[in-house]
Amino acid sequence: MRYEIRVDGQLSETLAKAFPELDSFVVPHQTVLFGKVVDQAHLYGLLARCQSLGLQVVEMRRLPE
Repeated sequence: MRYEIRVDGQLSETLAKAFPELDSFVVPHQTVLFGKVVDQAHLYGLLARCQSLGLQVVEMRRLPE
C-alpha cells in the first residue's frame, strides 16, 4: 500500500528525517509525506509519530498502486 500524509507547515530537514521510510516535498503551507506503508500497524505508527512531534495532519489518503 502507498499512502500520502499531508501535514501543516514546512517540515525542517531534521523533522523530515524522523520519517526515513517516506519521501517528502513541500507545497504552499504543507509538507507531503508519501511512500509505502506495509500494514495498518505501520500506518498507525506513522500517525503516532506525527502526533508525538506535534505535527497537525491535514489529510491522509491511500494512493493507487
